[in-house]
Amino acid sequence: CPTTLVEMAGVLGLLGEKAGQLQPIFISLDPDRDTVQVLKTYTAFFDPRIIGLTGSPELVKRAARNFKVRYAKVMNPEARANTYALDHSAGMYLLDPDGQFIKKFAYGTEVSSMAAEIRSFINLH
Repeated sequence: CPTTLVEMAGVLGLLGEKAGQLQPIFISLDPDRDTVQVLKTYTAFFDPRIIGLTGSPELVKRAARNFKVRYAKVMNPEARANTYALDHSAGMYLLDPDGQFIKKFAYGTEVSSMAAEIRSFINLH
């Protein structure tokens, strides 16, 4: 979602040097269209520190289930073949260095609020 990537880049910018203690990751829900190279180019447009990940449809489904993300292809019967949108829930997740869940930032959370909470977490650790 471009909106979330803009917000992620904004958080990194507000964190300044502390952003170096994070590894921002964008996981694509559309492995049919989003190859590793496509994701590399796409995420770099927002911030080169963001890593784009994908996998097999089964692996993506498992990751989505683990993060409680819902998604579905939405076909437009009037559009050309293989043209679809991907409807999905949105948000950002903060994990600790061991990959343990800390917090989900809901879609639309102010970038400054996310940056402040992340900075507080970094300062505690």
